Amino acid sequence: MSSLVLIVILGLYLGMLFFIAHWAEKKEGSPMTNNPYVYTLSLAVYCTAWTYYGSIGVAADSGLSYLPIYLGPVIIAPAWIIILRRIIRISRINKISSIADFISLRYGNSRFLGAIVTVICLTGIVPYIGLQLKAIAETFHVVTQTPIRTNIFDDNTTYVAIALALFASYYGTRYVDASEKRRGIVTAVALESVLKLVFFVVVGLYVTFGVYNGFDDIYQKAQHLPDFVARNTIGGLPQAMNWGLLCILSMFAIFLLPRQFHVAVVENNRENHLKTAVWLFPLYLLIFNLFVYPIAWGGNILFEGKSVNSDAYSLLIPMHFQNTAMAVLVFLGGFSAAISMIIVSSIGLSNMLTNNVLIPYNLLGNLSGSEQSINSQRIITSRKIGIFCLIILAYLIYRFFGLDYNLVSIGMVAFVIIAQLGPSFFGALFWRRGSRLGAIWGIIMGFVICVYTLLLPYAMGTTNTNAHFINEGLWGFSLLKPFQLFGLDYLQPVPHALFWSLFFNFITYFAVSVSFKGNYRERNYAEMFVDINRYSTNHENAFIWKGTAYKNDIEKVLVRFMGEERTRRAMNIFNVKYNVDQKQELADARLVKFAENLLTGYIGTASARILIASVVKEEKITLPEVLKILEESKENIIINKKLTETSRELQELTAKLKEANDSLIQKDQQKDEFLDTVTHEIRTPITAIRAASEILIEDEEIPEELRKQFLQNIISESDRLNRLIDKVLDLEKFETGKQEIHLAAHPIMETIEKAVEPLQQLISNKNIAVHLEGKATLMAWYDEDRIFQVVTNLVSNAIKFSPEVNGLIVIAVHEKPDAIEVQVRDNGKGIAKGDFETIFDKFYQSTNQNFKKPIGSGLGLAICKQIIEMHKGQIWAANSSTGGACLHFTLPKKEQL
Repeated sequence: MSSLVLIVILGLYLGMLFFIAHWAEKKEGSPMTNNPYVYTLSLAVYCTAWTYYGSIGVAADSGLSYLPIYLGPVIIAPAWIIILRRIIRISRINKISSIADFISLRYGNSRFLGAIVTVICLTGIVPYIGLQLKAIAETFHVVTQTPIRTNIFDDNTTYVAIALALFASYYGTRYVDASEKRRGIVTAVALESVLKLVFFVVVGLYVTFGVYNGFDDIYQKAQHLPDFVARNTIGGLPQAMNWGLLCILSMFAIFLLPRQFHVAVVENNRENHLKTAVWLFPLYLLIFNLFVYPIAWGGNILFEGKSVNSDAYSLLIPMHFQNTAMAVLVFLGGFSAAISMIIVSSIGLSNMLTNNVLIPYNLLGNLSGSEQSINSQRIITSRKIGIFCLIILAYLIYRFFGLDYNLVSIGMVAFVIIAQLGPSFFGALFWRRGSRLGAIWGIIMGFVICVYTLLLPYAMGTTNTNAHFINEGLWGFSLLKPFQLFGLDYLQPVPHALFWSLFFNFITYFAVSVSFKGNYRERNYAEMFVDINRYSTNHENAFIWKGTAYKNDIEKVLVRFMGEERTRRAMNIFNVKYNVDQKQELADARLVKFAENLLTGYIGTASARILIASVVKEEKITLPEVLKILEESKENIIINKKLTETSRELQELTAKLKEANDSLIQKDQQKDEFLDTVTHEIRTPITAIRAASEILIEDEEIPEELRKQFLQNIISESDRLNRLIDKVLDLEKFETGKQEIHLAAHPIMETIEKAVEPLQQLISNKNIAVHLEGKATLMAWYDEDRIFQVVTNLVSNAIKFSPEVNGLIVIAVHEKPDAIEVQVRDNGKGIAKGDFETIFDKFYQSTNQNFKKPIGSGLGLAICKQIIEMHKGQIWAANSSTGGACLHFTLPKKEQL
């Protein structure tokens, strides 16, 4: 493929990313751009060109050694819920925009410490960006089959690097406040993560099932290659230690790499997005690594005995079979992996460089006396220039210094350098005693060891047999060999450098922190970082400051960077939050902290402190005073928490009292209705009996046949009255717990048949068809007399509500895992949806307007509910598919203990 065609494709691809980024910026807050999946996919910026190409090279040359770099993040991912959530919360509250700001703030807004962290990050990441540009350049020339030009201005990849620098500098600096969310960049990175995964899986499927006949075919052919077994065994204890240290290295990287900190912390919108990230990100890494091994060993088989770059196997295999389209897809995937890292890293490094080096050491004086528009333009311009220069510098490093090393070696060195931030970073989260001096000297000591054991040997050339320093050690002392420091000779260079650098880093950090106490501000922030969950809602209250400050002076400083409108809104929020009178002239510690936080996103933590300190008069606070204030702050927070809890409990109690009161009113109303209904139901048969008796007494000449009819009415109404009294008494026994039931195992179908038998006359009178469904062998645990009563009641109701023509009643019995379910359904009018529960109330039918009231007491279903519940079962109502009513109840299959 010609270079021009590929450049056009790249131009279209970058144009698409530009469009996506622009669209996402306009859709800020939309669920399409602000969701846990976009957040998790942006974390996949971890998978760079190193993953896309370098892992294949490592797998081809060293077998399984590529795995630890991905095992570390997978192992630590579940801990994100605790650790990363804490980091996000601290950063959000303090408007932190970079890892340099994070560490600097924890150790007392230390300007020098922020600068050191920035230098460490630049040292490690700029060559790492060069690594990505190296991958783009080399793969570009593989696809176009053109040589790398000696003159950089004749090399097309130079202009690709410039285009990337322009894109990143434009879209990475749209906001003066560096802590603002860049939805455009994040959405574009998430899209790139999807594309690079899809393209990698496509080429993996192509190699595995297109070039070869599956995984087994590759394995069968690869095992005949020289050193296959040796390359694909983990080895003994030394190799296990190498793996363990590399896993630790990648665990540190997933937290400490500036690009990871930026996407995981600065760009996080909601903490609950972590719930998705803890499983989706490891899954992403798993899918990515499924085809690393097949591509690596498929390439080894195909190019056995040939001198080719194993890093480029994913491109060389399609090119070998003249599959240019597949090669272009792979190239675009690798390009996506590279540019996402370049863009996000350059944005993070530019923010650090501006906020922790340029502004506090150079520009702050100019900014403090200028107008807001001028300050904003200066800050944005400095960041744009920073991003552009960093990418171009990285390209120059690649062209003039990085040609002799593979992708993984440069990446590993970068990881080890960044890992030097680990002790001070994690100490900031969990150790109150950690001090600024401890962090500074720990990082410096670790970096010096890293330079000695890794950077110098790599600069001299690891394969340079004439290097006296590498072979003999410094001044000829064998214990000072950089790759075998103090006689430790069984670790590989990278794990070896990591072990000794972190060892001296941690020891120095711990020893200096214990020996030299930090100042009051360090101790203050230590408390706020370690106990962030306690201070997250009112962190300004926990800030310790003593002195004289005026609100107007602080507002003037804020206006220079935020403008009058944003400053006014911010001050209104502060006044409302802490109930501060707007006319109050003096500022307290809370406003000082609030102002520092607002400025942090613009100029960094150290510069924000310096700027606010220039307009206030701060008094020194001794450590005992700090401890006393912290204790008082803790007590206030505890008191506030207790008051909040008490208030919430009172609200809950009030709600419960209201609910209880409503329930009492309802029960009182039900009691009145119950008495009214019972009175009415009893009066009805008594009235009928009295009327018939009076007729019989007053009319002695009444015909015999009519006399018998009146006597029969008296007997029927007496029976009705007796049944009503029995039901009321039964219900009272059930509700008071006096009713006893005698449980035993019974065949449920037999009991149902017994209950239906006495109702056959009523069934025949209405011409109703009755069907029984169920196995005769089904057994349940119940009191037969009481379930007989339940079935009788439910079937009687079904008879009452069945239509006059073509009535149908179905009684079905179903076996469930732990219970027997009985259904009684009819084809009548059904039950109103709002009455499914109320039909089990006493005398429900007396207030039900949906049906014509049938003959009955209105207590039957209430008694059925009590009986079923005493059997540890359930009863409920629904409508059947035919529209009629369907009443269900369950009985246990065995005795309930």
